[in-house]
Amino acid sequence: MDTDYGTRTRRHFLPPALRAPFEARTWLAFGYLMISLPISIALFTYAVTMLALGAGLLVTFLGVPVLAAGLIGCRGFGMLERARARGMLGLNVAEPAPVRGKKSGPLSWAGAVLRSGVSWRHLLYAVLHLPWAIFAFTVSLTLWATAWGLFSYPLWRWTFSENLGQSGIALYSDGDGNGFFLDTPFEVTATSAVGLLLVLASPWVIRGLTSVDRLMVAELLGPSRLATRVSELESDRGVVVDTAAADLRRIERDLHDGAQARLVALAMDLGLAKEKLTEDPEAAARMVAEAHGEVKTALQELRDLARGIHPAILTDRGLDAALSAVASRCTVPVQVEVDLPARPAAAIEGIAYFTVSELLQNISKHAGATRASVDVWQAYGRLMLQVTDDGRGGADTSGGSGLAGLAERLDAVDGILAINSPAGGPTTVTAELPWRG
Repeated sequence: MDTDYGTRTRRHFLPPALRAPFEARTWLAFGYLMISLPISIALFTYAVTMLALGAGLLVTFLGVPVLAAGLIGCRGFGMLERARARGMLGLNVAEPAPVRGKKSGPLSWAGAVLRSGVSWRHLLYAVLHLPWAIFAFTVSLTLWATAWGLFSYPLWRWTFSENLGQSGIALYSDGDGNGFFLDTPFEVTATSAVGLLLVLASPWVIRGLTSVDRLMVAELLGPSRLATRVSELESDRGVVVDTAAADLRRIERDLHDGAQARLVALAMDLGLAKEKLTEDPEAAARMVAEAHGEVKTALQELRDLARGIHPAILTDRGLDAALSAVASRCTVPVQVEVDLPARPAAAIEGIAYFTVSELLQNISKHAGATRASVDVWQAYGRLMLQVTDDGRGGADTSGGSGLAGLAERLDAVDGILAINSPAGGPTTVTAELPWRG
């Protein structure tokens, strides 16, 4: 669910309380409540008729398709209601998944409709929304008409006939022209002032009424939370599988092109040195010395590769020491501050480490920064990371960048990546992760 009333860039010189009666948002909300009543009457009549007809026909084979047709009709009304809420209230509710039968054929389709919780929630909306629409229509129309009527009273007061002894609104009258009328200048002004107060208050009442409509549309006409969560988990699983496959390919490539190639060359060099050992000891010694250097290089590459899989310092000493080690290898000075009451889950700790590591690599390669900082803390049961640099800025997740892949990895564990990087800098990347995986 998302709410969007558009981006407003112009400055307002009136406070919200004075602007509210004239804003398009208020008039759209009022129009929404006015239209809701006839639509709700039609929807309620249709839903109750089809439900009663289908229930009555359940003794025959016609009951099931009639009930299914009634539920599908309610879903059609739900589509209209979502569109109306989107256009008039700025409420974006995702479309629920379409009904699909396990097998082809009308009976399978009807069974799928009857088993769908979304369909029954649409029916529930049809039944519950009518009494609320009547209440909201009555309150909003009465308040709106009374407020503007009293506020504009000085403009239409002349319509009362003074020849009949009536020169204003009658608070009390016996029908013969005797009573208390709002006709003096003070009374007219006070009436208009009361109307002004009601005009200023009515937008907030109307918006409060539409908040109930917004809740009903979002909860009853949107997709099932369980189905949405299952879809998210399936998507996250795909991301995790792809990430794991990419990591395995990277490890295989690094081993093949790096340490493996060096070890093969080392074996050949040692073989040649063995052959020359008796014929040319000095040449053999030089070749052994070169092989010794290759061994050191291969060991360093293997250490780097092991660190890329899961660094031992992270397992032994936690995020503070591991991130300090990563920061020491960055090309710019990095200040690291870790304030955690305890260690998070091992999987989350690993993701946090690699997130900071990749962000610092981006700073070294692309930011053009002179300094950076890493802050890690816990807030509301979540692990928070923030990496800041004073570089050129302009970082984003578009174009298939590494930040896009990083955002996908975090999303796979219900994490969030937020980037604030205006052109010219500075850049602040904030990551939020669950404390326990």
